[in-house]
Amino acid sequence: MNRGWRWWAKRAAIGAAGLMVAIQLVPYGRDHSNPAVVSEPDWDSARTRELAAAACFDCHSNEVNWPWYSNIAPISWKIQSGVDSGRDELNYSEYDPNEEHFAESAESVRDGEMPPGDYLILHPGARLSASEKQELIDGLVATFGDEGSD
Repeated sequence: MNRGWRWWAKRAAIGAAGLMVAIQLVPYGRDHSNPAVVSEPDWDSARTRELAAAACFDCHSNEVNWPWYSNIAPISWKIQSGVDSGRDELNYSEYDPNEEHFAESAESVRDGEMPPGDYLILHPGARLSASEKQELIDGLVATFGDEGSD
């Protein structure tokens, strides 16, 4: 019985390895573009921009730092999807003062929605201390207003 188990385990491992190689051929998840910065907000301070860059820019700007593992499927799919949806929702590199989502930035950070927990696992630099988080919230409010204070 032990021999049969090893035979199946070996086949399963070979199959899993083959699947990992095969999914690398899927073209999605490798569009690591960083378009030009079109317009950036008039940040209230350099510190606010610094904190936003640390905690937000990898999904909400055209200044994404693409880590090495962003080239390996299926992780690349999750990262590409996050950047695509983040840029669609709010892009600090394509600032439009008429866009209402910017005024929601402080609320998203205050409510713990941003940055998302799964992002923080692999990006320790985005983990802000309580005081840094409050600095970022205050800076976002000063820069964009506060949709969440109504």
